[in-house]
This record gives sequence, structure tokens and C-alpha cells, in this order.
Amino acid sequence: VLDIWLKDSRMDGIEILKTVRRDNPDIPVVIISGHGNIEIAVAAIKQGAYDFIEKPFNIDQLLLVIARAVEVSRLRRENMDLRRQEAVATEMIGAAPAFRALRAQLDKVTRSNGRVMLTGPSGSGKEIAARYIHAHSDRADAPFVTVNCATIGPERMEEVLFGREGADRGVEPGLLEQAHGGVIFFDEVADMPPGTQSKILRVLIEQQFTRLGGTDTVRVDNRVISSTNRDLDAEIVAGRFRQELYHRLNVVPIAVPSLSDRREDIPLLAAHFIDLFHRTQGLPKRVLSDEAVAALQTMRWPGNVRQLRNVIERILILGDGTGPISVRELPGSEGGSGGAGGFTLGAEIAALPLREAREAFEREYLLAQIARFGGNISRTASFVGMERSALHRKLKSLGMTAWRGGARDTESEAGPGGS
Repeated sequence: VLDIWLKDSRMDGIEILKTVRRDNPDIPVVIISGHGNIEIAVAAIKQGAYDFIEKPFNIDQLLLVIARAVEVSRLRRENMDLRRQEAVATEMIGAAPAFRALRAQLDKVTRSNGRVMLTGPSGSGKEIAARYIHAHSDRADAPFVTVNCATIGPERMEEVLFGREGADRGVEPGLLEQAHGGVIFFDEVADMPPGTQSKILRVLIEQQFTRLGGTDTVRVDNRVISSTNRDLDAEIVAGRFRQELYHRLNVVPIAVPSLSDRREDIPLLAAHFIDLFHRTQGLPKRVLSDEAVAALQTMRWPGNVRQLRNVIERILILGDGTGPISVRELPGSEGGSGGAGGFTLGAEIAALPLREAREAFEREYLLAQIARFGGNISRTASFVGMERSALHRKLKSLGMTAWRGGARDTESEAGPGGS
């Protein structure tokens, strides 16, 4: 509750309201004033005040407004939590063996408070995996706080993490304190400055710290989840990452597969993103043609799931109509950047005689199809129109005794851990 006119203060109620809304947007603010007029009331509401009460007021009236403000704030938090949990539940989708193995590991660690280290390439979904752990753990009702180590400057990292105390600004809790009782997620932890690494190590050991500029000890109970797209062993050898911190964080290592290791999930993920953008942005709810699905499953995805999401969003924004998405609309296709859907011959194949060119094409074609079906030889054979034994002979004749992504026959697909 703020009064517009604050005696001996360099800031009035509206200015303090702006500061509160900027630093703590979830806190409801009620403005009171003995000089009530419509202009002041409108200004307060525009700046985010929950309500405006003119003096003199009845105390019961004020208490009622406060109770309503607190209830609205609680409902907003619950709504945000439900949206977060829905997002976690829907984005953790897939059926490929590599994904099923990942989910089985995540389900095991949700039941403990052990520290988890998620490894995998950029865009593969490490934060989604971390949020899945949080949402299905005993700490689901407590905060999930992300520390993006790659984007916070070294000069600000410690203030952001530990908070600050000062006579002019009071106590400003850091992210460690804000995550108390819940999960703190160190995203791309390899980018954490060396000096900060030492202090985080001490926090992990002692479960307490002191804010910058302060003397009081702050005790915290946090579950720590970290992620990295780098080889931390190499970072340790290079002297860029503390070995002691690595051992504290790497209690349960979990590898998040790249999109190339779960190509079977591309149609499911693409359909999910189409539905997501339809619900959140009003973009057309289109379906993928069979040709577009095949093309997406054979494309390279260095940006992984994040890149696929961006590609789908771009297609829905720039595409024409509401019909099925054609292969011509995909990035890199002739239809997406000119041409009439013709086939462009690769330079390497163009320089070969016909027989060698045919073998080279067959080799790359079969590699792409095997990768598309997650190494499943039976499904690959069915798609390309061959008996499984005939496909094995073809692979052997092309010198393909081993290929990218491995292979599985249907007889050996008893569980989720293959690939």
C-alpha cells in the first residue's frame, strides 16, 4: 500500500510504484491519496496499480481491496505455473528410442534431489529437460530459476547470483535466494566466470552465502541442475573450469540427444509447433505433406529442435494459404528460394561416370533413409520397397557395412534404449 505523498522522501508514490513494477511485477500495489482526482487515479492505474483509494477511507474497505489484490496475484501465479507445466508436458514429446531412453532417465532423477548435469548440442532441449525434472519432482510448487551463464556479463554475475545489500536500495535478493526451496538451473555452466565458480563451489558445500555489500548469512535449499554443450573435461584441462565444481555438479550426467539422433520424432515435433503457433499467434493450422515430412527427416539440423521450431514458424508466417505444407516451402528447397521444383545435381556426382554416380546416389539415399527411420532396417526396407534381406545385400554391395546412426531390425527392438 503506497501513499501518493510521502513526507521527506525524494520519490513520490507514483515513482515508487514504477520501481516496484519494474523490479517485482508480481507484487500488487494499492495507491492511496488525500488529494484524489481522476488524473492521479488514471496515472496510478496506467503504471500498474491494482487499485486507487481516496482518503479518508474505511479500514474495512482497504482490507477488502488488499485481500482481493492478494487473491488476484495468487491466481496469476497459479495460472503461470499451469502454463509452465502444460508447456513442459507438451514439449517433452517424442517416440524415438533415443528420446524414450532420455525420458526414462529423467523420470528416475525426478524422485531424488541429486544434482544433474545435462549435456548435448545447442537447441536440443536441455532446458526443457531441466523443467521436466522440476515439474515432476517434490519441488514442483517451488520456483524454477534459470541462470543463463552465457549472457550474464562477468562483472554482473556475482551480483545477479548472490544479490546485494545497500543503504540506498535495501536488500535485493539474488537468483540463488529467489530459487530457495526450488530448482536453480545453470544454463551453459561452462561460461561461468572462474571467480564465480569458486564461490558457487562454496555455496554447494555450505548451502549458504553472503549478499554483496552485506554481512548477514543467507541459507538456501536449492536443487541444482546444470547444462553444457561443451566438453567439460577439455575445459578442465584448459584451466577454464574448476575440477572440484565439475564433480559437485556432475552427480547424475544425462545426455540429451540431438535431433539427428531422433529423426523419427520430427513429424511429431513439427505438428506440435504448428499447433502451438496456431494457439499462441493465430497462424494457420496446416499439415505437412508426405514429401515435406520426408524432406524434413533427411535435412541437416545443426540447430536441433530449436532450429526446427524456427523453420515451422517461418513457413507458417510466410506461406500462402492453409493447405498442406509442400516441400517447395522448406528452406533450401527450390520452391522456397526460386526454381520450379527441379532436381539439382551435386558437383561430386556430376563429375562421376554413370555407374559410379548411381552407386554414390544409392549410398547417400540409403544413408538418409536409414537415418530417417532411426537406424531401423526393417522400416527402411519397407519404405524403399525392398525385402530386408535384399536391402542388407545392397548395403553390403555398396560397401556399407557400417553407417551413421547404427541400425536395428524389428526383432531386436524390445526396449526403449536402442540407437
